Amino acid sequence: MEDIEIDEVATPELTDPVLIEGLPGVGHVGKLAAEHLLEEFDGELVRRVYATEFPPQVNVDDEGVAELTCAEFHAVETDGADLLVLTGDHQAGSNAGHYKLTSTFLDVAESFGAERAFALGGVPTGELVEEYTVLGAVSDGALTGDLEDAGVEFRADEPAGGIVGVSGLVLGLGGRRGFEAACLMGETSGYLVDPKSARAVLETLEAVLDMSVDYESLEDRAEEMEEVVGKIREMQEGPAVPDDDLRYIG
Repeated sequence: MEDIEIDEVATPELTDPVLIEGLPGVGHVGKLAAEHLLEEFDGELVRRVYATEFPPQVNVDDEGVAELTCAEFHAVETDGADLLVLTGDHQAGSNAGHYKLTSTFLDVAESFGAERAFALGGVPTGELVEEYTVLGAVSDGALTGDLEDAGVEFRADEPAGGIVGVSGLVLGLGGRRGFEAACLMGETSGYLVDPKSARAVLETLEAVLDMSVDYESLEDRAEEMEEVVGKIREMQEGPAVPDDDLRYIG
């Protein structure tokens, strides 16, 4: 196969669609958020993107049928905006691959008439999060106003080290093409899959795009994860150790 191949599955008519990128990353925040949109709004598969930069593997469904790993675009119609949602199980395996794939993703978005883009992801805190804040970055300073009104925080030099992968390049390459691009990053420990952070990101997107999202299924996942978090806290706190037992053995 070629380095990158695109399967055209369907070509619905979308009105000023907004590109939403949610590929795997810290806490799987962006991927969870994107998949929740597809679940809630019955997204229609429109493109598959295959690339030799993806791992050499296939995914096997419940009936044992294998499908070469790929990234997918789904068309989603909401009450506030039409969306073009990009998700998948992998990112590119090299720096050059990230650039090539992101350029291809932006090509697909442009073919549907998209001029706005939101990359969704997580920013690690290194500790369990009690109150979830959404951090932002934009391709143009003029875009910060609406996001700040929606509660997004812009902090100097955060995230530390910048934004890597497709999410960062949606801003960098997208901005060079004239996209109004923003990255929404939910705070997360970085240790666990984080449905609560995904919800915080979606609530921000909900406010910015004036759409309505139901969170019942995401709440169920959050409750399951909260049980795991509770056990971690118990392990971290641990039982108090009497002074008499604080002995050095050696």
